[in-house]
Amino acid sequence: MGIFRNKIKGEDRQKLWDFFNSFEYEASGASFSSLYMWRDINEFTWEIIGDYLCIEGLSHLELEDGTLVHFMMPPLTSTGEYDADKLRETVLEAKRIFEDAGYKFSLRLIPGHMTDIIREALPEIQFADDRANYDYIYEVEKLKNFAGRKLHSKKNHLNYFKNNYQYEYAELTSEMTPDVMKFIRNFNEKKELPPNEMRLLKLEEDAMEDVFWHLEELGYRGCVILIDGKIQALAAGGLLGSDTIVEHIEKANTQYRGLYQLVLSEFCKNVAGDIKYINREEDMDLTNLRDMKLSYKPVKLLDKYIGTI
Repeated sequence: MGIFRNKIKGEDRQKLWDFFNSFEYEASGASFSSLYMWRDINEFTWEIIGDYLCIEGLSHLELEDGTLVHFMMPPLTSTGEYDADKLRETVLEAKRIFEDAGYKFSLRLIPGHMTDIIREALPEIQFADDRANYDYIYEVEKLKNFAGRKLHSKKNHLNYFKNNYQYEYAELTSEMTPDVMKFIRNFNEKKELPPNEMRLLKLEEDAMEDVFWHLEELGYRGCVILIDGKIQALAAGGLLGSDTIVEHIEKANTQYRGLYQLVLSEFCKNVAGDIKYINREEDMDLTNLRDMKLSYKPVKLLDKYIGTI
């Protein structure tokens, strides 16, 4: 059950457009495409309090007294500016709403470049590093062909795939949803996970299916790779600010060496296009995922913080 009044809906995209696009947040979570896709998993709700958009949800990365933690994202501005007094009023009102509902209040997913803005409004706030939620940001141009010595091993995998397999690239469209979901379900069936993680995986499946059916109207972009006429890889994401695309989904059949490198390369060439940066989200403190994301040599790790009052 959410704390704020409104659930995330498709029609909110235009209604809340200025809050997501008037300030360069850089953080993957501060995009409508991210909030809509994961709205059920994180049980996001929102409310405009004072001059700012407040969004709250559940964190799945830790438990407090055996239950998932409710948190609020940093308030979003519709003007590109923050006023310290007004921001303070908004945060303290949100804190009151949390506490009246019986929950502890914390701000999470705060990008490092916003800590001074929030500290000016709330001098008493205490920040704690949140490494599990750091975003990995890359230069699109470098991932188009994995140019340079540091990405040489990725280039080798890409070349192996191109030398050994015939493939077809296609733009992802809502009409492909049945075939895309068949691929994803087959992909997930091969995983052996504990019950709680399987539950989250099923919620993720449902979230992706809903997004795929509404790709065009909600502004998502994506691509698929077909081998012998069947989808074997896909990537999809949405825009963030003026010069970044967030890649929310990237899946590939691991039976084909180099297919992961190919789908990322094609996503950057055809979907990202002239966009400068690609944000590939966080690693959730998973060692293998962290090692993989670091191996692609991010141009920036976007630090994030938890704020408590």
